[in-house]
Amino acid sequence: MEKTEQALIGRLVLDAGPIIHLDEIGCLNLLSDFEPLVPESVWKEVEHHRPSAFKKTGVSFIKTTVGTEKAERVHILSHAFNLDAGEKEALSLCIQHPGSILLTDDTAARLAAKSLNIRSHGTIGILLRAIRRNQLKPIEVIRFLEQIPSTSTLFIKKSFLNEIIDVVKKEHSL
Repeated sequence: MEKTEQALIGRLVLDAGPIIHLDEIGCLNLLSDFEPLVPESVWKEVEHHRPSAFKKTGVSFIKTTVGTEKAERVHILSHAFNLDAGEKEALSLCIQHPGSILLTDDTAARLAAKSLNIRSHGTIGILLRAIRRNQLKPIEVIRFLEQIPSTSTLFIKKSFLNEIIDVVKKEHSL
């Protein structure tokens, strides 16, 4: 994404899951056209579970401190959806940066984001975006999708993953 296009849609705020999962399948570089904001709690979580992820070149992660003014709705939703500190900070950052997109693989965090009118996507969305952006060919994306159950800690139902693969094949006549 060109920087001007990124400015129009706002910032990309990351939760730990997509950083870890994209790194596990060797696709962290798909975030290289962003300068994603990473809350401190998320940074610590990634460093604990996947310390090599932030050492990758080509992605300009921005470690960010969340302001002390916590949104009341984020606080309430974090309890209602049992969100961890990283997800809570990521949602707060999205509120601090209107128009931001939350990148998370956590269903509860996505529901909370929806409640706050924050757009959210996940690892699968980044892989599919790579086709539209000509970063990867459809067949490459299919291979990465097929690798997820064996090389990634991303939890996704096999039947749903197969549906996504079938859609990619159909849309690209594979």
